[in-house]
Amino acid sequence: MLSFIALALLAYALPIECQNLLKHKLNIIILAGQSNMAGRGGVANETSTGIGTWDGVVPPQCQPNPSIFRLSADLAWVKAREPIHADIDARKTDGVGPGMSFANAVLTKDPNFGVVGLVPCAVGGTTISQWQKGEFLYEQLVKRADMAQQSGGVYRAMLWYQGEADTVNEEDVELYKGRLKTFFDNLSSDLHAPLLPIFQVILASGEGPYVEEVREAQLNIGLPNVKCVDAKGLPLEPDDLHLTTQAQVRLGEMLADAYLRFKPRSLQSNNVPTPCSNFVPFFIITAQFLWIILT
Repeated sequence: MLSFIALALLAYALPIECQNLLKHKLNIIILAGQSNMAGRGGVANETSTGIGTWDGVVPPQCQPNPSIFRLSADLAWVKAREPIHADIDARKTDGVGPGMSFANAVLTKDPNFGVVGLVPCAVGGTTISQWQKGEFLYEQLVKRADMAQQSGGVYRAMLWYQGEADTVNEEDVELYKGRLKTFFDNLSSDLHAPLLPIFQVILASGEGPYVEEVREAQLNIGLPNVKCVDAKGLPLEPDDLHLTTQAQVRLGEMLADAYLRFKPRSLQSNNVPTPCSNFVPFFIITAQFLWIILT
């Protein structure tokens, strides 16, 4: 009887959202890259200050869904809503990205898919060298993905959109393909998911003159687990660099179509997940303490 009381106290201590997640296995989708993955849809720079402002417009395809969660910057699962990178790409003004459109499209086309756990990791203006193993962005991605998996999730895919910052100088272009391949290989290894499906968005724009050269490197990456989705031709904001809100909606739907065609099986790590282990550790410790006293 006392043991039952202790378990009840533990369940009561967990947030309602976490209790609901305990009933399901999260389908983990990692979102990584730079600003067009973080989302700049609806963001305009004030001419007087140069500071970006988001118009706050959220299309129907990007509205919150009770089956879509995101991993926050403090490693807690919360209900996903735009802009989903607001606390990750925190030094920039974030708007609409492809993540919510992707998740809603997958759930619409596959009602039995289950609960989606988005893991936002994208940071605007970053080069591929900043995503190499040992660098902050890489280690942060691995840490966040591991936490998502340990809280009861299963890796399903990574959506990757990066490369605009590597179109500026010729040396970066020449090294881009090798750096990109190394990044993909290291990440799959460190996540213990050698067949992790990676859906790479091929550039629609760039910060420099070598857009076509980076696109060619992306298209010829030559890895069996990397699928390409071409963003070329999608509408851009007036800065000619970032996708518009409607372009981000369309890109999310294109990524969903590519993902559903691939439809990967479970890529669960060998590590044993601890459901909701990242939630309110104080309450968990308290409940464990009560368990010891009551038993």
